[in-house]
Amino acid sequence: MSRIGKLPISIPSGINVELDGHHVTVKGSNGVLERSFSPLISINKEGEQILVTRDSDEKHVRALHGTTRAVIQNMVTGIHTGFTKVLEIQGVGYKAELEGTGLVINVGFSHTINVEAPEGIEFDVTEKNRVIVIKGANKEVVGQVAADIRKLRPPEPYKGKGIRYQGERVRRKAGKTAGAI
Repeated sequence: MSRIGKLPISIPSGINVELDGHHVTVKGSNGVLERSFSPLISINKEGEQILVTRDSDEKHVRALHGTTRAVIQNMVTGIHTGFTKVLEIQGVGYKAELEGTGLVINVGFSHTINVEAPEGIEFDVTEKNRVIVIKGANKEVVGQVAADIRKLRPPEPYKGKGIRYQGERVRRKAGKTAGAI
């Protein structure tokens, strides 16, 4: 049995979870998240807990079991507390600014880059326009938006300039050295 899949998901107060067959809807103060799951996995609500079980022991069903439970847990956590990703910008003249609900990023190109916030995502810029905070209820969307912004100018190994996740370590390389001929 899956160690992750067999754990019950507790529903915090203020969160409403509705099950319609294999369709799960989670409602709360941070919004609404909906998702349909595979019919090979059974999802049941018992009191203030959700139980995820499987009928078969086939390999792909075992893989779905833990994944389904983790996704439902992330939906409940996202609606209850939300998720955040923090990006740091390093480089001379590199910065980000809020413009409406989106971002305007200047990372060394001849033009600025405009990033619009998808539905359910909120941006915040702090520390002298060098730190971008991405907030939202959907963990997948928060992570994807952070990855897309980082992809605009990934950190380079020689000077370390670029956009990186908070706490990300960039391996630095030595530059060219003048050698004797």
